[in-house]
Amino acid sequence: MEEREHAVGKNVKRVDAFEKVTGRAKYTDDLCDKSAYVAKILHSTVAHGIVKSVDTAEAEKIPGVVKVVTCFDVPKYYFPTAGHPWSTEPAHQDVSDRLLLQEHVRFYGDDVAAVVAENEVAAAQAVRAIKVEYEELPFVLDVQKAMEDGAPQIHEEFPNNILKHTSIRNGNYEEARKEPGLIKVEGWYDTPTVQHCHIENFICYSYMEQGRMVVVSSTQIPHICRRVVGQALGIPWGKVRVIKPYIGGGFGNKQDILYEPLCAYLSTVVGGRLVKLDVSREETFVSNRVRHAIRTHIISYVRPDGSFAARKIECFSDQGAYASHGHSIAAKGMGAFPQLYPCPNVEGDAYTVFTNKSVAGAMRGYGIPQAMFAVESHTDDVAKAVGMSPFEFRWKYLMPKGFTDGFSKNVNYFDTFHQCMEKGKAYIDYDRKMKEYADQTGEIRKGIGVAAFWYNTGVWPISLETSACRMVLNQDGSIQVQVGETEIGQGADTAFAQMAAETVGIPVDMVHVVTNQDTDVTPFGTGAYASRQTYMAGFSINQTAALLKNRILEAAQELTRHTKESLDVVNGNIIRRGDGEVLMSLADLALEKLYSLTNNGHLTAESSYQAKTNAYSFGCTFAEVEVDIPACRATLTNIVNVHDAGQLINPSLALAQVHGGMSMGIGYGLSERLIFDERTGKPLNNNLLDYKLSTFMDHPHLEGQFVENYEPTSAYGTKALGEPPVCSVAPAIRNAVLMATGVAVDEIPLTPHILFKRFKEEGLV
Repeated sequence: MEEREHAVGKNVKRVDAFEKVTGRAKYTDDLCDKSAYVAKILHSTVAHGIVKSVDTAEAEKIPGVVKVVTCFDVPKYYFPTAGHPWSTEPAHQDVSDRLLLQEHVRFYGDDVAAVVAENEVAAAQAVRAIKVEYEELPFVLDVQKAMEDGAPQIHEEFPNNILKHTSIRNGNYEEARKEPGLIKVEGWYDTPTVQHCHIENFICYSYMEQGRMVVVSSTQIPHICRRVVGQALGIPWGKVRVIKPYIGGGFGNKQDILYEPLCAYLSTVVGGRLVKLDVSREETFVSNRVRHAIRTHIISYVRPDGSFAARKIECFSDQGAYASHGHSIAAKGMGAFPQLYPCPNVEGDAYTVFTNKSVAGAMRGYGIPQAMFAVESHTDDVAKAVGMSPFEFRWKYLMPKGFTDGFSKNVNYFDTFHQCMEKGKAYIDYDRKMKEYADQTGEIRKGIGVAAFWYNTGVWPISLETSACRMVLNQDGSIQVQVGETEIGQGADTAFAQMAAETVGIPVDMVHVVTNQDTDVTPFGTGAYASRQTYMAGFSINQTAALLKNRILEAAQELTRHTKESLDVVNGNIIRRGDGEVLMSLADLALEKLYSLTNNGHLTAESSYQAKTNAYSFGCTFAEVEVDIPACRATLTNIVNVHDAGQLINPSLALAQVHGGMSMGIGYGLSERLIFDERTGKPLNNNLLDYKLSTFMDHPHLEGQFVENYEPTSAYGTKALGEPPVCSVAPAIRNAVLMATGVAVDEIPLTPHILFKRFKEEGLV
């Protein structure tokens, strides 16, 4: 009898491993023909102003320069850049506030002019030779100052620079806070501007082919990119073709339309010739996207037993100069507040505000790292105020099993938080170390901290959630799989192969995932973001695989004279269900079906699936630190992340995701911050030397563990894992410093400069 080998839940080797480790994988720059013209962008050197004139005469004299385009030359089609699903409902469309080049520049690094040249040297020389005259305007860098009356107005249609304001009103906060005997806990919490720092900088190239624009881009969102390029150029979307090769990381920066429309336009002005636009690391820091810096104010009124009577939150999200992903980040972060620790009386207000800084967009975690730093730092402050241990408080008041969110309809089906916290507590030896580290007085002190997180999978019901899949049976019995969801280095293609293999009934090595999306060929999908890919693609893969399997069994019925219902596909063979006897191989069936003179047929399946469900992902971080009081330095010495991401499709890939997210969270908590000159608005550390990115030398052992609760809304029991690992790391480190020193530091990163300020205020130094 043929024993079924399951593909889901196994440590299958990555399907792209060989290509990547041998250097054979072709990225955007590898594919671009060497004959391509080179494009470079001239960026604004003022934080806010109007371009009065652009003198290109000297630039145009430089040998090799083909074309110089200024902000006065480009078409005036305003377009959005956010990689959100588009909707036919105007209320669900993103803000269209960008042009290909800007006459009204709104941040230091805005796009003013572009050069197309025969080579990089000529292009760079030409950019330096362009002379721009600005009418400088007042600028504002602080998110709350930007909201004040009289502040510089960045976009005329948004008074007080408020892109959007949303609120939460549950119960009656004002009445509830008057309950006798309540303890008031209040705090302001600040998170910084940081950049994604993916290995491969953004790059694209464009050319015209048969009257259509072809864009090859390092993008997470090829189908969305196609739409936005069409909008920006004012051409039908069907005249745009977008190809996504292998990608060297994105983390949300490439969930924005960055320079694809400009590159496409530059191709049109040189007769449709091939034009490459490759962005430097310095430009990536400033002129791509950054994470929103969010300032959060929380007030909790707590009973002596720790239960919440009333809570209030205010979030001020620094959007930077243009709308990009806009208010969705702050809104998602605020949405976590009444869910993580349910309270009947909650007020919440989130403001997304324009400033004259680099544009903020999507970044791994999408508002939840900022929210969790504020909420989980505040949670330790509350626990301290009522005399409970941080662990005890969370154990008692975190979201309980059975909690249902009224908006998303998400349900906490399991006792997940307790399960995750138990695992993390055991690993880090929490109880013993809490006693050992209590009442320290020396110059070197140790501390242990904990923080939890909440995360939604995908974007339903706020936006469209859809995925499509195509499968084709090859002559050897293997199958080709295409989906619109994108591999960007995280291992998605391997998970897709495992899910397809599981449902069809074949080994994983008989699944060939087409990794390079092409909008002319690839079925529609909205791309890589919101930790949606395995969850969402799972629906369409499962549905399409079932269709293909049904067609295979119909063909097998013809060839074996057994009924379809009595047959199955197991390990790449057609078997009889009753006794498991192998009747024929799938390879033999495919060959016969494709080449038979009497029974020919091409076996393929295609379907799309619109999901109207969502799923909670949960977890926690325990962190241990050593604090050098005189040096004002915190060193992370031990850390564990525990996650419930449902059933793991590939445990080794899941662990890799956790390690990567933990590393990003460590940098967020301890070292990373993009600094702007308050006098000029100029970024001061937009390079990998001065911007202190966390490296493996800054890490202790990164421990990741899992609680696998099969998600009932999911096709394969899985749910979000890509973004959750970053969400609770920074507050766990902050809370460990609090435990070690007794000092609450409410601003990250916890650099010596910030620690010195707080230690001095508290009399430690």
